[in-house]
Amino acid sequence: MHPRAGAPLSRRRFLALSATGAATGVAALGGCALQVSTGVSGAGETITVMAKADDLGPDLVKQAQKDTGIAIKRVDYDITKLIAMLTSGNPPDLVRGVGAVDAAFYAARDVMQELDSYFATSSVLRPDDLDPVNDLWRYDGKVQGKGPRYGMAKDFSQDSMYWYNTAAFDKKGVAYPSETEPITFEEWLDRAQHLVQRSKGQTTVFGGSYNGLVKLTLMATMTASAGGSLFAGDFSKVDFTTPEARKALAWYLDYCRLKVGPSAVLPDPNGWDGPTYQAGRMAMSNNGYWMGGMIGTDKKLAQVSRLAPAPVFAGGPRISACQGGTGMWMPRKSKNKDAAWRIFEWFFGEAPAKARASSGWGIPTLKSLRPLMPHQEDFQKRTLSAQQNELKHFSVVAVSPYISGDAFESLFNQVATPAMKGEMSVDRLAGRLNSVINEQIKRGKEQVG
Repeated sequence: MHPRAGAPLSRRRFLALSATGAATGVAALGGCALQVSTGVSGAGETITVMAKADDLGPDLVKQAQKDTGIAIKRVDYDITKLIAMLTSGNPPDLVRGVGAVDAAFYAARDVMQELDSYFATSSVLRPDDLDPVNDLWRYDGKVQGKGPRYGMAKDFSQDSMYWYNTAAFDKKGVAYPSETEPITFEEWLDRAQHLVQRSKGQTTVFGGSYNGLVKLTLMATMTASAGGSLFAGDFSKVDFTTPEARKALAWYLDYCRLKVGPSAVLPDPNGWDGPTYQAGRMAMSNNGYWMGGMIGTDKKLAQVSRLAPAPVFAGGPRISACQGGTGMWMPRKSKNKDAAWRIFEWFFGEAPAKARASSGWGIPTLKSLRPLMPHQEDFQKRTLSAQQNELKHFSVVAVSPYISGDAFESLFNQVATPAMKGEMSVDRLAGRLNSVINEQIKRGKEQVG
């Protein structure tokens, strides 16, 4: 039982949340009709789903009603509106969320419905068929990755992996990374320095991009790759001064200072890697399997693109985490739980899930859907082989439930920018980050109680 189960929800407990927002991820969803029967009905009901338009478009809403008999009213995902709905006792029936950063955060505040009893009786979402990535959506009151299930990921990637363009490597005479054995972070940065192209003081081709999805998961997973933990055992503090966290921080600062890839001090004009990589202006891109959905639409780009394992730190463990795991959760005070679960089943295990699996825009989160992953063309076969090898090295890297992804991101960029420019030492930055982030975590812990 969660320590705050049954406790009244107050607006005070969401103060930090409303001030900073919660981290979100981006990925398009699509679907086609394939009906599968299940135990829970809910036909004739209407449920409210808070999601982005590309999570649940009008065609998918129509398809849901046709397949399940349940009408969906979609409201735009908006953190301020979500807090207002939760605190007024009239929440949506399902809410989109990013497992890596949202699951423990909301579960600790006791607003999520435990879903184990639903999973236990479902003929669509069987516990033994769930990919381990869904453990991101578990929280036992202390640690993410264990305990009750509060949601599920729609699809996923191992977000510390990276794509590389062999044409860019050939142009500079740089050796290709292996598609099965990881290079070290130091080797990755060395390659990026050789691959970057500049003209008249401007970067014309980025040597490589390495920013993770958000700084919270980037720093947590890199610290784990160095053999340590970014957080204290009870997740009540960060400590950037440990040897492992300092190593991760120092590497990222070197990446920023060398200006081999986009960062807060060298923004990508496109806003994200996709268009830049597609235009041949980025030699390596730190995005997982999901970006193959975009790369595969361009045959010339697909021919020269390779997916490589997550880098390691010399002497450290081989860690290949998911920094996203976008999916949905059910608020504890939902008034249409059975109908919401039926839509949950449909979305995560039936027509939309099958369409996503075959699109190449993410790894399905049901093991039984893996055969649908694209594998006909040479590019797809090569990508799938690299990805299947990497799955062996997946693990959940837990983060603190006391700080949102957006709050961490904002504080990190604010404090670290001088260090990214080489105007502050690693050790001084580590101390500053500890001070400001731990103050935010302390406030978050006081909210949870």
